[in-house]
Amino acid sequence: MLFALTREISPAFERCQLSHQPRRPIDLDRARAQHAAYEWALVELGGTVRRIDSGPDMPDAVFIEDTAVVLGDGAIMTRPGADARRAETPGVADALARYGVPLRDLLAPATLDGGDVLVIGRSVFVGESSRTNAAAIAQLRRILQPLGYAVRKVPVEKCLHLKSAATAVSGSTLLVNPEWVPDGTFLALTTIEVDPDEPQAGNALLVGETAIYPAAFPKTRARLERAGIRVRTVEVDELAKAEGGVTCCCLLWER
Repeated sequence: MLFALTREISPAFERCQLSHQPRRPIDLDRARAQHAAYEWALVELGGTVRRIDSGPDMPDAVFIEDTAVVLGDGAIMTRPGADARRAETPGVADALARYGVPLRDLLAPATLDGGDVLVIGRSVFVGESSRTNAAAIAQLRRILQPLGYAVRKVPVEKCLHLKSAATAVSGSTLLVNPEWVPDGTFLALTTIEVDPDEPQAGNALLVGETAIYPAAFPKTRARLERAGIRVRTVEVDELAKAEGGVTCCCLLWER
């Protein structure tokens, strides 16, 4: 059974962290409606969705992906790179534990956002970014190598997270903005490049054999569909104003 853990949008969502975009007004009601429609897309694709609450002290809590890395062997609780976001992790850890997910913790001085962790097969690409440091990558390697995962560092400078630039759209194919990742990063994998007119189009959420994908990027969607990728579009433009993508808003695991 596929589970998806989501988190409600905080009433303080407009105070979200921003690194690569200017601050723009966010329509909170519209953002909540878009989030609910995104959750329904997960249900349509076979997921059992469980939403946990947030509060005014957690403006970014809807972006639950950053608080944990969930793999088939359990979950690793992160230490988000923004200090203000570390209050989000206890509630997520409690929820995962309630569903029987084994937990491990990253320890200081490690900082890591889950949006920097791209897993495809047994390869784990980890973005070294403004939110994720070398200490976190070293700890992940120590935890995951004995479980059969290969952990690979990817420098990230031109966007917030690695998964702003590259995400899986099949078991062996990535959607990539080649301008935002170093040459040669994904040589062993098939890649589909985003349309040059849509540089922010590299974030897709693979659920089974379908990619949940923002409706705002029709040119890149056409590229995906020409490559045989099944696409389910969602409207997430209000969430995107907070530098969020479709991977950011859930944690997925099989049980």
